[in-house]
Amino acid sequence: MADGVRFEGDLAALPTHGFGHRSITWWGIIGFMVVEGMFFALSFAAYFFILDKEQTWPPAPLAPPDLLAGSLLTILILLTEIPNSWIKRAAERYDLATVRKGLVVMSAAVIPLFVLRGFEFASLNVSWTDNAYGSVMWLLLFLHTTHLVTDWGDTLVLTALMFTEHGKEANRFVDTSENALYWRFVWLSWLLIYLLIYWVPRWLP
Repeated sequence: MADGVRFEGDLAALPTHGFGHRSITWWGIIGFMVVEGMFFALSFAAYFFILDKEQTWPPAPLAPPDLLAGSLLTILILLTEIPNSWIKRAAERYDLATVRKGLVVMSAAVIPLFVLRGFEFASLNVSWTDNAYGSVMWLLLFLHTTHLVTDWGDTLVLTALMFTEHGKEANRFVDTSENALYWRFVWLSWLLIYLLIYWVPRWLP
């Protein structure tokens, strides 16, 4: 009531959910990525701070990390964007059958990444306790591993939900779309870390 005038309206016809910026989940994911991006930025700053203090990179007599495991993981994680995009488009069409298939594929596709990540830790040619260089290299790899685990766990939960009655709820399709968005953050951040771990030590004297 304002100045004797009553404003009334029926909001029942308004949508209960939305994709992209119309979803509170989307804003939550963006905020999450900003916070986690700051963690990556701080680790990058530590990397270059330590690099600036060394005469060679990696410090002599250490060898740069072996390329095989990290490069294979990079190729595979880029390929996962194919089913990831497939899932996101299907979710935004409310295509439950395709979303179910895609989530199963995505859940399985991440498992080889964990195997390769184990080989990556073993191929750094340095322990995290050896020196500052080793500590920051392990830090970068560990931080990204936590993101792999986080998104994989979320994907497994979504997969289970989509095979229940909850999977028919519109909000679950929004959750699936935003989970696909977060996976893009995971592999995009990896590209920067891959360069720092494997190629900067080869480019610098």
